[in-house]
Amino acid sequence: MPLWDFQGSTMVTSQYVRLTPDERSRQGSIWNRVPCFLKDWELHVHFKIHGAGKKNLHGDGLALWYTQERLVPGPVFGSKDNFHGLAIFLDTYPNDEATERVFPYISAMVNNGSLTYDHSKDGRWTELAGCTADLRNQNHDTFLAIRYSRGRLTVMTDVEDKNEWKNCIDIAGVQLPTGYFFGASAGTGDLSDNHDIISMKLFQLMVEHPLEDETVDWTKIEPSVSLLKSPKDNVDDPTGNFRSGPLTGWKVFLLLLCALLGIIVCAVVGAVVFQKRQERNKRFY
Repeated sequence: MPLWDFQGSTMVTSQYVRLTPDERSRQGSIWNRVPCFLKDWELHVHFKIHGAGKKNLHGDGLALWYTQERLVPGPVFGSKDNFHGLAIFLDTYPNDEATERVFPYISAMVNNGSLTYDHSKDGRWTELAGCTADLRNQNHDTFLAIRYSRGRLTVMTDVEDKNEWKNCIDIAGVQLPTGYFFGASAGTGDLSDNHDIISMKLFQLMVEHPLEDETVDWTKIEPSVSLLKSPKDNVDDPTGNFRSGPLTGWKVFLLLLCALLGIIVCAVVGAVVFQKRQERNKRFY
């Protein structure tokens, strides 16, 4: 494959690239050799996840990457943990039995190297957003699109044989540098699947940027999301997005303040009502 490197269990054919066969404990990946210096881009991925396993007897899933590191095997769907950049996970197996999510599940994660993907919780603590998508063992073609433009990350799916994109993830405030590499990886554990990449096509988006963007060194930007909460302050939400978890100090203060104001209002209203009743009783007698 010109301009591409592969490793692990990856098998290259004229029809597709198989990252893992339907066998246990396999890892494989493919990575582009040329860094991407586009500020605005859209990646279309034609893929297929299939195998002999029924119901929940299959796994683990596939990941699509735009990262600084490349060709580094690891525990996150066959690739490196604590990465720098963007990952889109197509997770086909629920490791957390308590989860209310429906799998297969697509999620997004942005990392500056400091975050760890928690497989036991299906990455919930570091997930930006996600959606359920019935993408496994389909008899028709399945596609995924990742669009990054002016700090907005959008992920769309076409897995229902309707030949149209369906929104899955839409997040503003995402900062990704240029000069990173595109890749795909997959991993299997005690359960397995075939994870195939049929094509990956990158498109440049022609978008106008403010003049001040011309002075920015886009290769030095740190991957970040301005609206991302601290992972410890987030809990699982069946909708696929974060909601606030443990109360922080300022939240406790606001709650106490509201409670105090409520008590004062109730006391004033009670006093007024009591005084009027007293006046009525005096007039009656």
